[in-house]
Amino acid sequence: MEYGKRLKQLREAKEFSIYRLSKDSDISQGHISDLENGKNQPTIETLKKLLTPMGISLSEFFNEDGEVTVLNDREKEIVTSFRTMNDENASLYLLLGKALSKS
Repeated sequence: MEYGKRLKQLREAKEFSIYRLSKDSDISQGHISDLENGKNQPTIETLKKLLTPMGISLSEFFNEDGEVTVLNDREKEIVTSFRTMNDENASLYLLLGKALSKS
C-alpha cells in the first residue's frame, strides 16, 4: 500500500485542504505534503492524528478491498445507532430502511 497516496485520496474525498488538516491534526503542512508525496512513511500515531479529524478509522485507512466510502454526519448517526441495537431491532431497522427506500 502506498500510504501517502491513500492519505491524499481520503483527504480529498473529505474535502480537507492540507492547511485545514494541519490545523486540525497539529501536524505541519510540510510533513503532510512529504507523507502524501512518499518522501516519508507515517507512524501509526501520526496516522491517528491525521485520520481522526477526518472521521476515518485506522481500519478504514488500511482497507484496500473496496472504494473509499466517506460517510456524512447523517450516515454516521445511522451506522452508530444500528451498531448499538440488538439483533431483533437491527433486523427491523434494516427492513424499515429497505421499505422506505422503495417509496
